[in-house]
Amino acid sequence: MSLSPVTEVDDELEQAGKPAGACAMVVFGATGDLTMRKLVPALYNLEKAGLLPREFSVLGVAFDDLSVEEFRKKATRFLQDEDHGTEAWDRFQQCLHYQRGNFGDEATYAKLGEALAAIDQQHGTSQNYLFYLATSPKFFCEIVQQLGRSGLSKQEGGHWRRVVIEKPFGEDLDSAMALNRNIKDVLSEKQIYRIDHYLGKETVQNIMVFRF
Repeated sequence: MSLSPVTEVDDELEQAGKPAGACAMVVFGATGDLTMRKLVPALYNLEKAGLLPREFSVLGVAFDDLSVEEFRKKATRFLQDEDHGTEAWDRFQQCLHYQRGNFGDEATYAKLGEALAAIDQQHGTSQNYLFYLATSPKFFCEIVQQLGRSGLSKQEGGHWRRVVIEKPFGEDLDSAMALNRNIKDVLSEKQIYRIDHYLGKETVQNIMVFRF
């Protein structure tokens, strides 16, 4: 029997990688389209492929006034209906948590530290934290600075901290260099991951032109 393309991709994922180490992923901008339409489905696909560690959790942070259950329902609404009730579905839902907060408020980061400590106990995430900035670019510097002030970005005792910056990294060369300077005042280069999903978009769209 031939495999469907989706099944073949899933099989390739299972053969190509192994689960990452224990960690908690904090997503700033957790109720936005980027998180709901892209990040959550991608994480769930990793769960189904067995590529997420058992010691894993997602903590969403956003302005919206939601309970944890409301966030879980909102976060999984774009997933396939046929997955409901499966072991992977139940396990993934249970690893989702939520905290309401203002990105510029120091109290948000104090509560975030407490929430991560509780998640470490519940999920065994070993104080390894990945902070994913799925927000408007205007919040990038503020969030990184607050992570620094609160001590949440500090790596010690063998625990790692990483920051992923999503969406346009500056509007031009000058603004990109200024943003880079600001975040490197807080983070080392090894802690920073930059993603611009529009980089090279026009080139890819015109690939047939380049062929000829």
